[in-house]
Parts: sequence; structure tokens; C-alpha cells
Amino acid sequence: MRWSHVALNCLDVARTEEFYRQFGFSRVAVFGDIVFLGNGSVHLELFPAPGYPVAGSGDGPTTPGVVRHLAFQVDDVDAVVAGLDAEITLGPLTFDEFVPGWRTVWVRDPDGVIVEVSQGFPKPA
Repeated sequence: MRWSHVALNCLDVARTEEFYRQFGFSRVAVFGDIVFLGNGSVHLELFPAPGYPVAGSGDGPTTPGVVRHLAFQVDDVDAVVAGLDAEITLGPLTFDEFVPGWRTVWVRDPDGVIVEVSQGFPKPA
């Protein structure tokens, strides 16, 4: 088994696609009004859902059954945030007490989904 994708409901698919292009995603397929984006082995499926925004804040919603946030690993949080067109909802914060050099910020995508951007997070063993 391997990871497939995350599906996101979008108020404006084109605007959401443009937001995720800032993270290196590009369009890989279109099926009617559904757009698939890819960045290496990570894929996002964008569904049109006008009128139903997600109300995310901080590091994301805490409601059971709702995705809290998407997370991306970067080499330099400050450099990414400086060039990012997004509202910061929390941070940047450092977690040096857990992992030296671990730094994270959370931003909101156009549909209210919270996106975590981290550097220095522990790599899998």
C-alpha cells in the first residue's frame, strides 16, 4: 500500500491551485471540474465546493473527524514565509526543546485549510 492523495473542497479551485503552486505543486490531471496537483509523490485533489468554507485557525480545527492541517517540510521557514501569499495563523514557533532547529509556522489557504510549514522536524528512522 502507498499514499494516494488528500482531497480538498475549494471555494475557487483556480485560486486554491495557485496557492499550492507556491509549495511546488503543479497540475497533473483534470477530470471535469476536479483538478489533481502533484509535487513528487504528494498529490492534492481539488473539488469545487462554493459556499462551504472551512473555519480553520491557529494550527487547525480541533473537531473530531475534520483534518487539522496539511504539513510541508522546508529548508528555511523564514524564506518560505517571506515569499508566501498567505495569512499566518500561528507562529513562527521554535521547538528546540524537542528537536534542535525545529521551527514551524501555520498559514491559511484560500478555503480556510490550515497549512503547517516546518523546518528541522525529525526525519523518519
